[in-house]
Amino acid sequence: MSSDCLFCRIVDRTVPATVVHETDSVLAFRDIDPQAPTHVLVIPKDHHPDAASMASADPALAGAVLSAAGEVAKLEGVDTSGYRLVFNTGRDAHQTVFHVHCHVLAGRGMGWPPG
Repeated sequence: MSSDCLFCRIVDRTVPATVVHETDSVLAFRDIDPQAPTHVLVIPKDHHPDAASMASADPALAGAVLSAAGEVAKLEGVDTSGYRLVFNTGRDAHQTVFHVHCHVLAGRGMGWPPG
């Protein structure tokens, strides 16, 4: 945990969030600036700055994040209509919180190419 990390403070409940799913290792909550009707962030409770560092340090945790993202899609009722999972890594990819997080986006058509 990092005391200066917004998502670590959400995990330790010092910053409020609307939690939609939680396991021992993962927390999922609604994005405060949603980019789609369904926009949920799925994060590991352990601090890792990005997806690559998490996958390298703890592959099982990376799998838990992906599994939780699928569960969020089911809970939100978008698992059959379709959803997008996005990991932004680095400033050029518009990562603004350097605690790995997976965006679960759904509820509208998604264009391609993204961005």
